[in-house]
Amino acid sequence: MNRDLDALLDVAVGLAHRAGRLQLERRAALVVQGAKAHANDLVSDVDLASEQLLVDGLLRACPDDGLLGEEGTSRAGTTGWSWVIDPLDGTRNYISGTGPWSVSIALQEGDSTRLGVVHDPVAGETFTAVAAHPPRLGGHAVTARRATRLTEALAGVSYNPSPATKQRIGPVLATLLPRVGDVRRLPAALELAYLAVGRLDVGVVIGTHPWDVAAGLFLASQAGLVLTGPDGEATPELTICAAPQLWDDFAAVLAETDLLS
Repeated sequence: MNRDLDALLDVAVGLAHRAGRLQLERRAALVVQGAKAHANDLVSDVDLASEQLLVDGLLRACPDDGLLGEEGTSRAGTTGWSWVIDPLDGTRNYISGTGPWSVSIALQEGDSTRLGVVHDPVAGETFTAVAAHPPRLGGHAVTARRATRLTEALAGVSYNPSPATKQRIGPVLATLLPRVGDVRRLPAALELAYLAVGRLDVGVVIGTHPWDVAAGLFLASQAGLVLTGPDGEATPELTICAAPQLWDDFAAVLAETDLLS
């Protein structure tokens, strides 16, 4: 089935902006609905409303497509195309007012992602990519400025804050911090978007889910970054990412940890 990816990108961007506006408008009055997988995995009424907004809009545009969303949406579809959405990636930041969050939307044909959108409502920034084209920021081409030495690099780190994953990330941070310029912790979608446009130089993502990373991994891959994970493939459970000129040094540092063992 042929698809007008540019037209569908416009749909996804429009919906991401609408969800972002809803999140900004309702933030002061949000209601925490409880925890999901663990005490740090929170969900609010705004997460649920945002997912419903995205689902309704995507089904209007593509009524027979599949859908997979963080807050419970799961629909097989009949076209071979599926939308993977995280309506509010970074809920803990959103609820606590301590950092950024984003709306993340990806469209996949089978197992291959064809477009990705990551929208930051507070900064008003939208990172996008479609198949065979490099990422764009706000609709404009990006000229990435990247470090050439690991000691000057900004490293991004994203991880599911479950007790088990926090234990796993501790030794990685201890190994990484002395060897890079500095470290930033971000929600997964924004970390990967920042890597794609050169705001970060290297990154690690641990213990996430498909909706957290589908759009961001596509942005990073379209930017020409090196991506790997278990058995050489980036996955939601583990993604290691770096600008090509830093890959060898970054991989050597991470080889001192048990990440890939």
